[in-house]
Amino acid sequence: MRTPPRLMPAIITPFDDRGEVDPDAHGSNLALLAGLGLEGFLVAGSTGEGPYLEQGERRTLVTAARTAVPDAYLMCGVAAETVRGALAQAAEAADGGADALLVVTPTSLVRGRDDLVAGYYREVADRSPLPVFLYSVPKVTGYELPTAVAAGLSGHPSVAGMKDSGGQPVRVPALLKGAPQGFVVYSGSTPALTLSIAAGAWGGITASSNYAGGLAGEVVAAAVASPAAATARQAVLTEVAAAVERHGISGVKAAAAMTGLRPGAVRRPLAPLSPDDVAAIRAALSTAGII
Repeated sequence: MRTPPRLMPAIITPFDDRGEVDPDAHGSNLALLAGLGLEGFLVAGSTGEGPYLEQGERRTLVTAARTAVPDAYLMCGVAAETVRGALAQAAEAADGGADALLVVTPTSLVRGRDDLVAGYYREVADRSPLPVFLYSVPKVTGYELPTAVAAGLSGHPSVAGMKDSGGQPVRVPALLKGAPQGFVVYSGSTPALTLSIAAGAWGGITASSNYAGGLAGEVVAAAVASPAAATARQAVLTEVAAAVERHGISGVKAAAAMTGLRPGAVRRPLAPLSPDDVAAIRAALSTAGII
């Protein structure tokens, strides 16, 4: 398996005026961020409105990404409630040229059933055409993958790592304890980046890298070298991310547009922001020196 980069944007998914995926805008966004030095991307993750994507759209997004940034590391999100559904999405990602999958915890009928969630991951990993990363995002799913379950899954030959978006750096050592060499943990929480890396995380996969990729890259590089050196820049990144991401994906897309990306519309029931909210985001980006 290719070594994934330290920082990857959870890239937004642009939709056109008809509500269809816009591959041209998607490719443009990837190329712009690659120009900032970013070497990998999560396509169709939570920030990419992955739970709202339809059949065939993952293939479209990954194919367009591979064309736009042929040498980049591409991870594709899988958001399914059944093993059958997850494997169908995995096949689309593999057809498009992805390097790995980020598989979110299923929740509809198994929330809190750790044994069934673990079984889901094992079966998906057994049959997946690509390496699997576990994905715990309790803010979205209402369920945090327990460290013991994740640690147990880390020994599976097709499970390559995990994205932990709960924002608790103290979980990182427990996730890594007993895991085989090469198993990597990513922080999915912008405010927790530096502390997570200090605790042993490999890096971050964040929404903020869409609109603050340069700043996020500085934070991660500094944290890898010396967490203390990252403190000041982490504080700036945390403040701007709070101003943007309090509005969810709509906020991320508004901020991304201000930095030159082509975010398109959000998919309903998500909704665009009010002019006042857009103005507040612009002020936050300006104060941080991003625009």
